[in-house]
Amino acid sequence: MSSERAAEQKTALVFGGSRGIGAAAALRLAKDGFTVALTYVSQPDKAEKVVAEIEALGGHALDIQADSADPGAIRAAVVRTVERFGPIDAVVVNAGIIRVGGIETFKLEDLDRMLAVNVRGVYLSIQAAVPHMRDSGRVITVGSNTAVRSSNSGTCVYAMTKAAVATMVKGIALDLAPRRITVNNIQPGPIETDMTAAMIPRLTEMVPLHRVGQPAEIAALVSYLVSEEAGYMTGASLTIDGGFVL
Repeated sequence: MSSERAAEQKTALVFGGSRGIGAAAALRLAKDGFTVALTYVSQPDKAEKVVAEIEALGGHALDIQADSADPGAIRAAVVRTVERFGPIDAVVVNAGIIRVGGIETFKLEDLDRMLAVNVRGVYLSIQAAVPHMRDSGRVITVGSNTAVRSSNSGTCVYAMTKAAVATMVKGIALDLAPRRITVNNIQPGPIETDMTAAMIPRLTEMVPLHRVGQPAEIAALVSYLVSEEAGYMTGASLTIDGGFVL
């Protein structure tokens, strides 16, 4: 990419951008004029599909295999993005996993994996990207409304990791405020994705609006948070869950 184009082009990096909320965010950012790099772990076909959809819109995209539990892979994803598209304007950290189980049976390896991806991976993704970000950039994490209230037995560890992200965002927002880089956290409730497909009827009954959310609705909030209009919001956690935790 030429230096002239790099100066003009807005670039976004979406960690966990091959499906669900992450894919919707990548597509929305492309529609908003961003060149998009996105990471995936194990399903290259899904990542390639998102890239193809962005290119069909006339945009530019790059898919990168990177496990967010691997610090080296996180750093390499940032380097590849910058080498291909230039400085980063927005980072969306959507990569996350869920394991359920009560405290009496929860496996140590599951605990370690969730902390590695959902907490350490979020922190390291931001830490790796920040040196390559323009001033006045945007950092967005995708957490969960379980950070506010865990409604189901067996979700303690998942809720703990998402609560950690909500607190993390506040501190990083202060660290990056001198550069006018905003840092905000989106906390979705039940969203219709391949992970929730089998639970849609039950989840619908639990949501006051009597429906689950769509990935595009979360992507719309991402779009707002990366816009100039959101420049005065930082350190916030925004819950979007149909009234689930009211």
